[in-house]
Amino acid sequence: MFNEGSHVRLYDKLGSHPATVGGREGYHFAVWAPNADHVSVVGDFNGWRPGKNPLERFEHSGVWGGFIPGVKSGTCYKYHIASPHNGYKVDKCDPFAFTCEIAPKSAAVTWDLSYEWRDADWMKSRGPKIAHDAPVSIYEMHLGSWMRSPEPPYHSLSYREVAPRLADYIKRTGFTHVEFLPLTEHPFFGSWGYQVTGYFAATSRFGTPQDLMYLIDYLHQHGIGVIMDWVPSHFATDEFGLGFFDGTHLFEHAEPKQGFHPEWGSYIFNYERHEIRSFLLSSALFWLDKYHIDGLRVDAVASMLYLDYARQDGDWVRNQYGGKENIGAIDFLRRFNHEVYTHFPDVQTIAEESTAWPMVSRPTYVGGLGFGYKWDMGWMHDTLRYCQRDPLFRKFHHNELTFRQLYANAENYVLPLSHDEVVHGKGPLWDKMAGDEWQKFAGLREMLAYQWGMTGKKLMFMGGEIAQRQEWRHDASIDWHLLEHDSHRGVQRLVADLNRLYRSEPALHELDTEPGGFDWIDCNDAAGSMYSFVRKAKGHDRIVCIFNFTPVVRNNYRIGVPGPGYWREILNTDASYYGGSNVGNSGGTHAEFLSCHGQPYSVSITIPPLGAVFLKGTI
Repeated sequence: MFNEGSHVRLYDKLGSHPATVGGREGYHFAVWAPNADHVSVVGDFNGWRPGKNPLERFEHSGVWGGFIPGVKSGTCYKYHIASPHNGYKVDKCDPFAFTCEIAPKSAAVTWDLSYEWRDADWMKSRGPKIAHDAPVSIYEMHLGSWMRSPEPPYHSLSYREVAPRLADYIKRTGFTHVEFLPLTEHPFFGSWGYQVTGYFAATSRFGTPQDLMYLIDYLHQHGIGVIMDWVPSHFATDEFGLGFFDGTHLFEHAEPKQGFHPEWGSYIFNYERHEIRSFLLSSALFWLDKYHIDGLRVDAVASMLYLDYARQDGDWVRNQYGGKENIGAIDFLRRFNHEVYTHFPDVQTIAEESTAWPMVSRPTYVGGLGFGYKWDMGWMHDTLRYCQRDPLFRKFHHNELTFRQLYANAENYVLPLSHDEVVHGKGPLWDKMAGDEWQKFAGLREMLAYQWGMTGKKLMFMGGEIAQRQEWRHDASIDWHLLEHDSHRGVQRLVADLNRLYRSEPALHELDTEPGGFDWIDCNDAAGSMYSFVRKAKGHDRIVCIFNFTPVVRNNYRIGVPGPGYWREILNTDASYYGGSNVGNSGGTHAEFLSCHGQPYSVSITIPPLGAVFLKGTI
């Protein structure tokens, strides 16, 4: 099954596993190295001497294996591989290791993954909590820099130290899910986890596998889902890793134009090789199976789909039909989604895909890639570009906020304000807002309300919710001291209230991925940089969202509403509670039987400067 690409639980077979043979306890080792001449296990138990504990080849499978008595859990080891190709000899970390030494050390460590889970209630009910009609609000975070020790050397908190702090914070701010940047083992901390060497190993920087299980278990027990970034698009080139594993290009393409990623300096998997598909499929299911992960966000899908991604003409190889589509990767992604949803129908897969590739989040049986959700990168870039513009000139770029609704129902979207937008000189969200300090805070509050008001699930990278004023630094904590200031606390309060509204108001989430969930009221007031739309529930609830992207108060602004009665102001981003100037409508207003904007009724209200107002009515 492994050789034909259909084994999806290789972690039960390959790697190191405790065993008893002939009454003697030890570990059984197995590794795939089909082109090796000789494979042996070296480690603490044999003085790291090659050949002391050789493995035997299993017929024609390419797998080498054997039992070594006396090996204990927690023992460091590698595979010594000798190849006939140019006398190549190397010590490799186990591709199926469950844990490894703390970097920069690189040995695998024998480990038993036994753990007593206490999240049965969550596991029974988690499916509807991440479904398309659910309020899914995701807090994206880098575990190593979210909150660090306040005392020198300011180290990252461990999995167990983070657990109660994170659960309490997520409950207070109202997010439904946490998304961790990759927790798979990686040698360079500055890669944020995206240069992977251990596809089955939880990084040991923050503790043991059981410590990570405890963190996930703790979050589940407090009603918080866990999504993890997973990186099948490329892998690290460190010698102890997967590259040139048995003296040949085993995991990666041999042709550099196919097997080396010029933008990230990493290797690219050979998706057409059966065993590689089994390896990656097993990795995906491993995290869902052994760690109770609720969703996988797949990194850099666009780089997998296109053979010419980040390459110049002449630096890439066309497919067999002369095109630029990576057919092997496309087949793999469809198989990945099929296997995930077959074995774990109550989780979701999420694609970070930045192009116009069609049907990313549509089922494979209609020709889609099969993902549950897709990041709306276009929305993110258009929105941030618009908010960076001087309000005086926004009227000339009105379509940057209206364009998104032309394609909003093409996929099941997540609206991300992700880590990629607050690094490498791009500045924090707060500093992307135009204007003086007051306008930056008001603009940030309005942009967040715009994100939560639009169709699509929500994602925010850590620090955005407190108006972080510096770029994200992977080796330093969020600037939590900013919460000593009312303006920063106000943004945090707004995010908590947006999440509360999003969860409690069906109109804001039930039809997030359906055409019937959104209608423009007025998207043509470019001169005033005003936008208004209505969000709809499956029932009769309606919420009208109005945005003023200028620093001018709009008094007696008439806006059409879809029904009569009292329209209650359920959110105003200019409230003093959020750090605003308290321009509002005294709690709401009555609709008049006066048609406007194609609606049978209308209200005359005050819209605060750089502010958003949400009105709720029932039809």
